[in-house]
Amino acid sequence: MELPYATNLDIGKLAGVFNNTSATYKFYWLLSILEACEEGMTETSKKELFARMLGHAWYTVNYFHVSFGSQDLIQRAIQAITATENIPVNIRKERLLQVLLNSQNPSTVNLLKHFDKNVPHWFLTPWISRNRGENDSSYRNNIYKQSQQFYGQVPYALFSDSITINPVWISYMQTNSRILKDYCYWNLSLFLQVRNPNVPNIPGKLIKPPLRNTLVKQRRDYWDIAINELDGVDCIFTNTRLTARKYALDHFVPHAFVSHDLIWNLVPIDTTFNSVKSDRLPSMDLHFDGFYSLQKSAFEIISHHSPKSKLLEEYWCLFQSDNDRVNFEYQKFRDVIAPLIAIAGNNGFQTLQLI
Repeated sequence: MELPYATNLDIGKLAGVFNNTSATYKFYWLLSILEACEEGMTETSKKELFARMLGHAWYTVNYFHVSFGSQDLIQRAIQAITATENIPVNIRKERLLQVLLNSQNPSTVNLLKHFDKNVPHWFLTPWISRNRGENDSSYRNNIYKQSQQFYGQVPYALFSDSITINPVWISYMQTNSRILKDYCYWNLSLFLQVRNPNVPNIPGKLIKPPLRNTLVKQRRDYWDIAINELDGVDCIFTNTRLTARKYALDHFVPHAFVSHDLIWNLVPIDTTFNSVKSDRLPSMDLHFDGFYSLQKSAFEIISHHSPKSKLLEEYWCLFQSDNDRVNFEYQKFRDVIAPLIAIAGNNGFQTLQLI
C-alpha cells in the first residue's frame, strides 16, 4: 500500500516511520494526530494525543485480547488504567477520552505522561538524523529545537506540553486522512499478526465495530428448526431445558476471539446463563461433547429439511469438503475447536468456573 503523492513533501520519510518498529506507539500516535487534524486541531496538547492513543487501542486490548508484546507501553497502560479507573470495556471512545483527560488519579496521570519520554520525538527521526556520537538525551533536545523551526519539513513542531502541525502538512493530512489512517491500520495489522500468528482476523480487531451483527437468520433458519424437531434441547452449561421460544444463541469459542458468526461455532444456551457468561471460555473436557452432539444433530436436521441452506455451506470449509457431503466426524471437529480454545486462553481469555 502506497501513500498519496505530494509535490512539496517528502512522503518517503513518512512511509519510513514504520521501518524497524518494535512497538505500537508510532501507529497510534499518527492515528491520533490525523484524528485531531480531521477535527481542525492543528495545535494539540500531548496529553490529549496520548489519551487518544489509548482510545484507539482500547477495544483491541480489552475486548479482543490481542497481544501487543510484553513490553508494549500502550498495552500495559491500558491494562493498568482499566483496573485503577474501573472503566468498562465497551465505553465509548469519546467518553474514555474525557475520563482520561479529567482523571486526577496519580497513576493515570503518570501513565499518560510516561509516553512523552519516547513517543513524540522518536517519531521524527526520519526527518532529523542523529549526529555521530550524540547520546539519546542530546538527540532528543536536538529534535525538539529543530522541529520548532520545521527543519526538513517535519510534520509537527514539538514543545514541552503540545505539538503544532507544520502548515505545509495540514492540507495533506486533512485531505488524505482516510488513506493515511488505512495505511496506519494496514501496517499495524502486519505488525500485530507477527506477534499473534494463530489469532484470526487481526485487521477486524483494530476498530470497535459500531454494532454487532444480529443472529436472527441463524436462529430462524437453523436453530429454531432444529430445536423444534428435537422437541427441545438441554443447555450444555446448565442442563436447563431449552425451547425454540426461549434460548440464547452463543458463540462456543468467544466472538471476541473468532470475530465471526459462522454457524459451526454457535450453540443454544440458557438465557440467564448467557447474560453472565460474557467471553469466558468453555471447558473442552466438560462442554465439547455436548456442543458436538447438538451441532451434529442440528446439521443432520437442516440437511434433511433445507438441503440448499447457505448456512450448511459454512461447514464445507470446516470439514474441508468441496461439496455438500460433510462427514461430521467427532475428532475432526474437536481438532478444529480445541486449538482455538487453547490459543484464546493463552491470549488472556478466562475459562468458565462452573456450575
